[in-house]
Amino acid sequence: MPKGTNQKLKLYYLAKILLEQTDDEHGLTMPDILEELDRYEVSADRKSIYTDIEALNDIGLDVVGEKSGKYFVYHIGSRRFELAELKLLVDAIGSFKFITEKKSNALIKKLTTLASTYEATQLERQLAVQGRVKTMNESIYYTVDEIHSAISENKKISFKYMTWDTEKKLVPRKAEPYVISPWRLTWNDENYYLIAFDSESGKIKHYRVDKMDKIEILDERREGKEHFKAFDLAAYTNRAFGMFGGEGTMVTLTVKDEMVGVIIDRFGKNITIKPSKKKGWSDARVEVAVSDQFFGWIFGLGTSVKISAPASVVKAYKTEINNLLEFYK
Repeated sequence: MPKGTNQKLKLYYLAKILLEQTDDEHGLTMPDILEELDRYEVSADRKSIYTDIEALNDIGLDVVGEKSGKYFVYHIGSRRFELAELKLLVDAIGSFKFITEKKSNALIKKLTTLASTYEATQLERQLAVQGRVKTMNESIYYTVDEIHSAISENKKISFKYMTWDTEKKLVPRKAEPYVISPWRLTWNDENYYLIAFDSESGKIKHYRVDKMDKIEILDERREGKEHFKAFDLAAYTNRAFGMFGGEGTMVTLTVKDEMVGVIIDRFGKNITIKPSKKKGWSDARVEVAVSDQFFGWIFGLGTSVKISAPASVVKAYKTEINNLLEFYK
């Protein structure tokens, strides 16, 4: 049999054909495989294909051969990512607000290459990113990469922190750049945040990554290591509602028993919950950052949750409610 022009690439093209055109529901017979190889100008006989399939299995590709009628049908069994896992990743990428619509579509397209052409069709049907609220910062990939590099190199960073103006344009919050020591990246409430130490104020602060612009790695070493030795990221994010800062305060929330699940979902199972004096109610002790965001969350729960202590927080919440009533007169 004359050799094809791409004969040295036979094993590569065989793997490519099986990965792209087969899955648990779709297979190729030996004649099909020979025909597909011929499209790549690779000639082969059955015996050599059997040997090649064994070689592919030896290097970790799960090629399954099953009897179907008078032929054996070959297909890929398990993959690095199962279809259900890819669907989950597609949904996650589509939901992330900090990734632009353009980048989301590009990432999802790349994920489809990890499935067969038949499975890729199912993934593409899920591609409904258009119209969702997305960041407009196309450089966020590179911003995240720079932050990771700065953390790895133990360096400070500088950046412009942006905000929207009335003309719907992103403008710097202040003229001079922010200079901080980056320590952690975290995801909260559909946004990506940098947790950092601000030397000027001597405090841990956080910044939305999609609002950071013109980031630069500085020659200065990071500061604030002592603040992060016992840093509890979960506690920090639970305390900082909506990722707006504030000092941590222990607060007692009196909640209807049927609403206890809402409190546990928000603060986790390690909080203290005891029966309240009022039948059908419980008292939960939680640490929060007392802020407008916290009060807004409490307000949204209506008469099912009440701030019981400390008195200073109860008073601050009553003042906030009275200010709202006055505002709407």
